[in-house]
Amino acid sequence: MDPKRDPAEMDRRDPLARFRDLFDLPEGLIYLGGHSLGPPPRTMRARAERLIDREWGTDLVAAWNRSDWLELPERIGARIAPLVGAGADEVIAADSVSLNLFKLLGALVVKAPGRGVVLADEGNFPTDLYMAQGLAHLLEGSGTTLRLTAPEDFESTLGSEVAVATVSHVDFRTGRRRDLRALTAAARACGVPLVWDLSHSAGAVAMRLNADGVEYAVGCGYKYLNGGPGAPGFLYVAREFQDSLESPLTGWMGHASPFDFDTRYRPAPGMRRFLTGTPPILSLAAFEDGLRTFEGVKMAELRGKSEALGDLFHRLAAERLAEFGVIPASPADAGERGAQVSLRHPEGDALVQALNARGVVGDFRGPDLMRFGLAPLYVRYMDVWNAVEALRLILVNEEHREDRFRRRRRVP
Repeated sequence: MDPKRDPAEMDRRDPLARFRDLFDLPEGLIYLGGHSLGPPPRTMRARAERLIDREWGTDLVAAWNRSDWLELPERIGARIAPLVGAGADEVIAADSVSLNLFKLLGALVVKAPGRGVVLADEGNFPTDLYMAQGLAHLLEGSGTTLRLTAPEDFESTLGSEVAVATVSHVDFRTGRRRDLRALTAAARACGVPLVWDLSHSAGAVAMRLNADGVEYAVGCGYKYLNGGPGAPGFLYVAREFQDSLESPLTGWMGHASPFDFDTRYRPAPGMRRFLTGTPPILSLAAFEDGLRTFEGVKMAELRGKSEALGDLFHRLAAERLAEFGVIPASPADAGERGAQVSLRHPEGDALVQALNARGVVGDFRGPDLMRFGLAPLYVRYMDVWNAVEALRLILVNEEHREDRFRRRRRVP
């Protein structure tokens, strides 16, 4: 077999192979669920114990200063920044994707007098749509309305009446990836600030937010960034726009001098103005440890492996699964795809359950999508081969079972 097509040889040549050992994965499990929840780093248990026993347990309230807890949102932002192609002072960890999106949409819509439309791609993850709906409902007395558009019509719907727009970088259903540079430029040409949701790409897809002119973005910490279940989200705002925005959620940690306990709000300079309440230290500490798994990673290698894993999955699915009615839902072109492959089959739900029972973790989205996350730090090429073979075996056995059933029914 061609070494470039042999999964075992591809694993031997993988420059990221050593990073798999940083994660605590159950023996024998093929984990293709990182697009929903990344696995824990091996160091996270020790970090949590140190925080609980030594920092919190010994220092108690003094730990806020002794352990620099208040600096965690900015420290984490600085770790995320190189993964998305941003400056260290342009990213901050805070709250959730939902709240962060609301902050940016709310801050931007008030800066566009005479423009009353909040535009959203209806293919966005539902929480994005719900937050946009909530904002429009809150501001409906001022003439603000929400307009949803089909993904293929999003760019053509940008116009002079749109105050702000939001779109996902990678479609959570199909893994289709939008062009950051081109769509940002199209929005800017119409005078529309565009807020990107990077939840399904940060940590798996190489990005250049600064170089591509991206001005605003949000993302989550618990998928490819390995921050743990319910990990905080993050915000990105290009440096030149930070001090002109005022978050509609003006919490005390976003105040210029939070410990003055002033009764009037004054926004902090830079990204700290997007903080709200007291930061969740346990979650942030786990998030920071998750991001340490990227130390020493070259983004070109990360994206290269992500593309190669997806290409292998597509090729094997065509060769081994097509005869059973399995149809790719993700783009075949790696340049149009995130780190996810989705396959369609009428019995997709049952097939995913059968895979999970065999130690191959993927997930299902109705009506017929089987989704597989290909996180390049810990997914191996042989994992892809074995996952496809497991699915083929299930389909073969199911076909034989149905055939036997039909033959039995024909017996008089």
